[in-house]
Amino acid sequence: MSGSHYFTGAPEVASERRPITVTLPDLTLELTTDAGVFSRTRLDPGTRILLEHAPQPRVRGPILDVGCGYGPIALTWATRRKRLPVWAVDVNGRALELVRHNAESLGLGNVQAALPEEVPADLRFAAIYSNPPIRIGKTALRRLLEQWLGRLAPDGSAFLVVQKHLGSDSLQKWLNEQGWPTTRLTSVNGFRILEARPRPTAGEGPESGRGTTS
Repeated sequence: MSGSHYFTGAPEVASERRPITVTLPDLTLELTTDAGVFSRTRLDPGTRILLEHAPQPRVRGPILDVGCGYGPIALTWATRRKRLPVWAVDVNGRALELVRHNAESLGLGNVQAALPEEVPADLRFAAIYSNPPIRIGKTALRRLLEQWLGRLAPDGSAFLVVQKHLGSDSLQKWLNEQGWPTTRLTSVNGFRILEARPRPTAGEGPESGRGTTS
């Protein structure tokens, strides 16, 4: 199967569910994956780095996982923050089924798996955590980021993990050019974690930002 099929709405490859164990320093999750979803055989290295090195939400409120796949990011944060609603968004219907299955298996009632158009238009997020689908192409990726960064709460942050050789530095530059103050928080094994903040409202100057930009 082509790896690109994971970002289609209905994967054509036959279902083949399998168990996977996600082990992080603070928790272990027993999850189910399937053919036709991203990184079905193991926790993707970039996702692991995001979950191990990205900071906690800066403010309290709903959390969003964009491009959730079978749900390791959403389910990790739902476990860490059981009193907060966590939204897992993907265009892949099979992925959303897996998130619902995994959340039920883990006893997590604070997870909502949804297609992008099913997220309430007035909902704003305190934090976004995402290993964005770089391989959908620059235009589609930028459209996706514009859509969801615009849903950040005023003091919220988006934490994105992107490989350096897949354009993390150029993405950071573009985000800043589009008005989202974006800094690099850390770099681990060639993966950058970027923090993007909301666009300043009228009358506000750009924030100095956190982390490094070099």
